[in-house]
Amino acid sequence: VTNTPKLIKQVVVSSKIRSRVKTGSKVYILKENLLTKFSLDCAECLYAVKRKILVLDLDETLIHSHHDGVLRPTVRPGTPPDFILKVVIDKHPVRFFVHKRPHVDFFLEVVSQWYELVVFTASMEIYGSAVADKLDNNRNILKRRYYRQHCTLDLGSYIKDLSVVHDDLSSIVILDNSPGAYRSHPGKTCT
Repeated sequence: VTNTPKLIKQVVVSSKIRSRVKTGSKVYILKENLLTKFSLDCAECLYAVKRKILVLDLDETLIHSHHDGVLRPTVRPGTPPDFILKVVIDKHPVRFFVHKRPHVDFFLEVVSQWYELVVFTASMEIYGSAVADKLDNNRNILKRRYYRQHCTLDLGSYIKDLSVVHDDLSSIVILDNSPGAYRSHPGKTCT
């Protein structure tokens, strides 16, 4: 990093945060103490590419959770939760013990560079919003969110209509553990 401006050298040495620094006709991409130099034209092309949308489910996909008095077989007994949420549902306080999937933070950080991330859960908004806030952790990567009220109830199951996310369904992929949740879009799914 010898021929880079002083400001960039300082950022590279003192920061592990991803950022872009433009100097003259070059753009420097900083990530994890690595510096990559692109021509301005090349960098602008990378940022101009239309990103696809990755729709993520919460429960049993990104996290496992249970509430007071209910144990779930999906988590080894005695495993401490990653965080505890206290929400009020129907005027009753409920504590949710939330376990993140292994490496979910790394997964979100990486795929957020390739896709626009959208949360779509059949959970109630008061719970789903709190979980998404914790997973986002002020990174601003889970901006768009859809909850139970955006689903359609069909035969006792909540169906996720991807057309509420974007009208061009060719730009959407959904990652969900429940095949019934997306049965109206079978060609767009990863399970």
